[in-house]
Amino acid sequence: MIEFDGFGPAAQRFFRSLARNNNKAWFEANRAVYEGAIREPMKALVEALDVRLASFAPELTGDPKRSLFRINRDIRFSKDKSPYKTNAGCWFYHRDAGRGVGQEADGGGAGYYFHLDGSKAFVAGGIWGPARPALNKIREVIADDPKALSKILDQPAFKRRFGTLDSEMKLTRVPRGFAPDHPAGELLKYQSFTVGRTLAPGETGSRKLIDALAKDFAAMLPLVRWLNRALDYKPAMSRL
Repeated sequence: MIEFDGFGPAAQRFFRSLARNNNKAWFEANRAVYEGAIREPMKALVEALDVRLASFAPELTGDPKRSLFRINRDIRFSKDKSPYKTNAGCWFYHRDAGRGVGQEADGGGAGYYFHLDGSKAFVAGGIWGPARPALNKIREVIADDPKALSKILDQPAFKRRFGTLDSEMKLTRVPRGFAPDHPAGELLKYQSFTVGRTLAPGETGSRKLIDALAKDFAAMLPLVRWLNRALDYKPAMSRL
């Protein structure tokens, strides 16, 4: 495993070119750039951050073999038949929940995500688009104690760093089974529970990215642990 020294200009340049040439022939001709400028540094970043997580959130882990998302798109049910994603991402997950994400995840929990594409990079934490059983569990915990999640989200330092929950998948009405005037009505409308920040230009270009992401992970930990507790995934004191 190489040491992580940042993503060089070739990484984002590769994704911009891939967006214009999204086909197998171009990708294979440039595979060495993808491996050297993106995949290998991403694996090294995952390994470095996993070491950091062991010190303050040992139940969360990153694995260079399992944390990276595949660059190949699933085109089976898509009108867009472009074979490759024009971004790279990695996922840090609760060791008891596994690495599943989104609607297809079987028992996936909350964790951290790092994303890099041709124009930007961002970090996020929480749980994105959970399957219905997990979403129902989270909503039940919110309904039983409306103030607990709000207390985390309303912390001034947390809001300054990450803003509010991403509202992309938020319902316009309180979901069925809950009173329209429920005290936690606004939180119950969410179908994803994630926060994040867009990295400043230049943050991805050096080893300092490890420190920046570790600080973001620590700041998002109260939300991530609250979500995992709602899903019966417990925090840990050590990796043992």
